[in-house]
Amino acid sequence: MTSGVYIAATDADSQQAVVALGVTEALSSAVRSVGVFRPVVEGGVRDPIVQTLRTRFDLPDPYEDCVGVSYAEARTDPEQAMARIVDAYHALAARHAAVVVAGTGYTDVGTATEFSFNARVAANLGTPVLLLVSGAERDERETADAIAMARQEVEREHAVPLAAVVDRVAPERAAGLRAALGDQGYVLPEVSRLRAPTLRDLLRACDGRLLFGEEQRLSREVSGVLVAAMSLPGLLDRLEPDHAVVMASDRASALLPAIDAAHTSPDFPSLAGVFLTGGADLSEPVWRLLSGMDIRLPVVVTELDTFLTAGRMAGTRGRIEPGAGPKIEAALAAFAEAVDGPELVRRLRVARSETVTPAMFEHTLLQRARQDRKTIVLPEGAEERVLRAADLLLRRDAADLVLLGSPRAVAARAADLGLDLGAARVVDPEASPELVELFAEEYARLRAHKGVTAELARDTVREISYFGTLMVHCGMADGMVSGAVHTTAQTIRPSFEVLRTSLVSSVFFMLLADRVLVYADCAVNPDPTAEQLADIAVDSAATAARFGVQPRVAMLSYSTGASGAGADVDKVRRATDLVRERAPELPVEGPIQYDAAIDPGVARTKLPDSEVAGHATVFIVPDLNTGNILYKGVQRSAGAVAVGPVLQGLRKPVNDLSRGALVQDIVNTVAITAVQAQPGPGSG
Repeated sequence: MTSGVYIAATDADSQQAVVALGVTEALSSAVRSVGVFRPVVEGGVRDPIVQTLRTRFDLPDPYEDCVGVSYAEARTDPEQAMARIVDAYHALAARHAAVVVAGTGYTDVGTATEFSFNARVAANLGTPVLLLVSGAERDERETADAIAMARQEVEREHAVPLAAVVDRVAPERAAGLRAALGDQGYVLPEVSRLRAPTLRDLLRACDGRLLFGEEQRLSREVSGVLVAAMSLPGLLDRLEPDHAVVMASDRASALLPAIDAAHTSPDFPSLAGVFLTGGADLSEPVWRLLSGMDIRLPVVVTELDTFLTAGRMAGTRGRIEPGAGPKIEAALAAFAEAVDGPELVRRLRVARSETVTPAMFEHTLLQRARQDRKTIVLPEGAEERVLRAADLLLRRDAADLVLLGSPRAVAARAADLGLDLGAARVVDPEASPELVELFAEEYARLRAHKGVTAELARDTVREISYFGTLMVHCGMADGMVSGAVHTTAQTIRPSFEVLRTSLVSSVFFMLLADRVLVYADCAVNPDPTAEQLADIAVDSAATAARFGVQPRVAMLSYSTGASGAGADVDKVRRATDLVRERAPELPVEGPIQYDAAIDPGVARTKLPDSEVAGHATVFIVPDLNTGNILYKGVQRSAGAVAVGPVLQGLRKPVNDLSRGALVQDIVNTVAITAVQAQPGPGSG
């Protein structure tokens, strides 16, 4: 039975996209698959809320399956439109465990009866209604009355009110309103950056086009507009962070080089972009000058004059759309802070899936990390991917971060990229003699048996991987993530020397299309003994359970059961017996071939009485050669996402990145490290 929820706004200015994002994320953490649906959309264009949800959560349904009818069709024949909406919804719902329905957004006709129409649609779809009420210009009594009236209207249309979300509440009023409402509703404070336009919003408003700069920087939020109608000294004195500068294109040769230089300097505020008005009819020498300057600041050109451009920019409000990544993450963070997602899911009576899907795994990671926020050190503090990941992690409150590097260089690079890293701590090993001396003394003590002297220790701990690892060892951070530009050996060797408590091994979380599997050990131990294989299996099962994957362990071999013999099979058989001795409650099977471990049909033939065969979730390989081939083969052939290697057997977590890691890979790895650092089974 599919569970659905209908988000119905009572006001035209409510933040419906924020709530739709938050509800979709909450459901994605609990069920195998989520669909999104909008009953009425504007004709001729793709609906931004539907597109944002489809893109952000990587939903497989075609856009056409996620919408009902256009506003024009709803006005022309309301009864036929309602029938088509109901049919389209149920066709989509048949494919999913839950569906998020975003009601109309007052973008077309915006009548007084629009809320009633949404309630009527919800009744026809059989979905409870999540009320969205604006608290922007209402006091506590007015807000409570608005919620009560909305509930009455929903019930009048024979729909069922689920809960209420009051949005756009001034932050200073949030606590008082929350206390006044009690369990009547959730309070979502106003987040100013959600209403700030991006450069892309302003470009559209001015019918502009990008002349210089990278397309991805158009997602930067703009805090204000400055018209450059004065001389250069006066202009430089008036620059503000994240402002867009507007100037006539015939002044570009005189002002643009200096403005771009100021933008990249840590001594001036970082700007959002420049808008050239009156068209880009630049003379050939000026064009040649600007084209050869490698201008980093996005420069947009518009045919409008300066007055019209500034006016349109001032009247543009930001919106959430697929390309606005930072804004989307800020919206998700705001919703997660204000609304108890798991409680909302329980209210919907959604049955949590026993199988962990990739979407559930990724969305639960950040939720888990937020619950007990830890400090993670990122040694590669000047690397662009690391900085972008840090920006997203800070927006989601997933971890407190320490970046290693020159504060000026990190600040300049972050400003140039339009990232907000103000909440991160930046530590420069080269400018921290007290820490170098402390770490050198501690490292020399720990490695004295290896002949490490104080002088050698001072040289060693200045290397960023050692410096970061010793920050973790000395309690200045809870974990470390590195490897975006350093080798695996550079990243993990210090942790082996300083943080090892037992056999160190690794797991990969393999995110397949419909499930998450755990492979171990594919990165650390070349040829483990039977005793070491047993340790790896027990540790990997604990790691799997810690991240929501129910462990059923398959000890892989080229033979299943008693069908084969030989030293390699005997090693796996011995390891399986040791696992059963050490963890009798743990479901384990071995030796077993991969097909019998994962395919129920093969399992019925080869091991019909096994509780693991055909349903394994944790796969233990006999050696590194097999493991590396296995995970890379599945990754490339099945299109799986490999998250890891995640290290086990350390007193505090340190994890390695692939040098080809994407921003989302870094976000996932930091979140995993933060969860590993939390108290509980499998930590450290």
